[in-house]
Amino acid sequence: MKRFLVITLPVIFALTAITACGPSAEEIYTQEMEDRLAQFKEVTLEADLTWLSENEREMIRILIDVSDIMDEIFWMQSYSDEGKEHLREIVDHELAWEYALINYGPWERIEGNVPFIRGFDEKPLGANFYPHDMTREEFEAWDDPDKTSLYTLVRRDTEGNLVTIPYSDFYREQHEEASGLMLQAAELAEDPGLRNYLEMRAEALLTDEYQPSDFAWMEMRDNNIDFIVGPIETYEDRLFGYKAAHEAFILVKDLEWSEQLDKFNAMLPELQAGLPVDLKYKAEVPVTESDINVYEAIYYAGDCNAGTKTIAINLPNDEEVQAKAGSRKLQLKNSMEAKFDHILVPIADMLIHEDQRKHVTFDAFFENTTFHEVAHGMGVMQTINDKGTVREALRDHYSPIEEAKADILGLYLVTKLYEMGELNSGEVMDNYVTFLAGIFRSTRFGATSAHGIANMMRFNYFAREEAFTYEDGVYKVNFDQMREAVMTSVEQILVIQAEGDYAAAEELIRVDGEMREPLISDLQRINETDIPVDIYFRQGKEVLGL
Repeated sequence: MKRFLVITLPVIFALTAITACGPSAEEIYTQEMEDRLAQFKEVTLEADLTWLSENEREMIRILIDVSDIMDEIFWMQSYSDEGKEHLREIVDHELAWEYALINYGPWERIEGNVPFIRGFDEKPLGANFYPHDMTREEFEAWDDPDKTSLYTLVRRDTEGNLVTIPYSDFYREQHEEASGLMLQAAELAEDPGLRNYLEMRAEALLTDEYQPSDFAWMEMRDNNIDFIVGPIETYEDRLFGYKAAHEAFILVKDLEWSEQLDKFNAMLPELQAGLPVDLKYKAEVPVTESDINVYEAIYYAGDCNAGTKTIAINLPNDEEVQAKAGSRKLQLKNSMEAKFDHILVPIADMLIHEDQRKHVTFDAFFENTTFHEVAHGMGVMQTINDKGTVREALRDHYSPIEEAKADILGLYLVTKLYEMGELNSGEVMDNYVTFLAGIFRSTRFGATSAHGIANMMRFNYFAREEAFTYEDGVYKVNFDQMREAVMTSVEQILVIQAEGDYAAAEELIRVDGEMREPLISDLQRINETDIPVDIYFRQGKEVLGL
């Protein structure tokens, strides 16, 4: 097996300056990898499971095994068909391997997917969902009704022609094993809704028909354990945004915090009707059967565990399910707390004006994150001019535009709920200042991801509207201008989505989607400290006492 020298361009340049008595190439690279790993703070994913029944604890053991299968498949989708072990054979530097485990491959996710292991080119935009030599033009010209399916891979046949292969065929061995384990877990489920969902999701892995299990997931209400599993999000496909990547979350409900959020579901139609746009841009009525709950996350696997970590979930993505049954918003409280304590607060102490640091609070961070997820289900899912769904109309621009909508609409919702007296944990200024500090936190993930581009669109729009001032390296929110910028930005982005205006979305991303000075320099200042960029997990059966 060919071995790659694990060394990046900065190291090559450094080697030219090494004298006979200087550090070795191995020492230099080791230091570089130590610095890269130091960008991530280890967090232990643990929770009190003593209040669960023995059946529920046994379910968790089984669901961890299912999650590990999803992890294996995501390695194949992110890296290569040979999977994780192929890369392990290539990388002979232990710190580089640790970093590859965080990134699910040899590419640096928080630096635009550039390789940190020599011998690899930049990561293909289509990851491993498509042939690496396939062009956009070839794909567009190809006549195959399944080519845009969430659940097909694109490969070449023996004659070099493009063909689609259903996930259920390509990953048959893994899906069959996972399906069998989920049926075992279903037998242990004490909640009928959870049992039904596990049985239907197990079937979906074998058929690629996921919608029935999405409806079953929406019907769950009284389950203590939640399990999100299968091919779900499309962020990994940066070429078209068509292909869903495999992942799994295992979550345990926080009953006390969940109860506090119950009332907001009934308010969604009223909030939708009050959006600051013409009626045609908000004609759809959010389904009030949706629910908002708070959880302790105890296991991440696959797509959701790659690079930066998810702290909230809004699913399902299927527009038809959302129209009929709404969506569920799951807040991962322990992951939020870890990011707030270890990352957001230290950044705010550096970049937020000292007079406003008191406004950076966990309650505001929690509310901003929660209503970001609520906002995903608002606006419209179908375009108003027969261009299909918003996702179909905006294509590769859908993800960053949708994340930008959720950012700004979530902040709008928080503003309105405070004005209505429905939120009272602090004041709206807390949410505005915490939101701005949150941009500094999340832009360190890289400005090329969907979330990164969305952050830049918000930041640059706020700067243009003078929603904050910048002086002597610190930022200060201007309340009135920030509130006005929130309202006008909501209108701009809801119109683009409802009209399916691909050109307008492209222009918005072009104008506001890039990182500029002085933010670049400010982030560099943060990066020169020991403030981590994100977290990674120590997790598993042993950690949980299982």
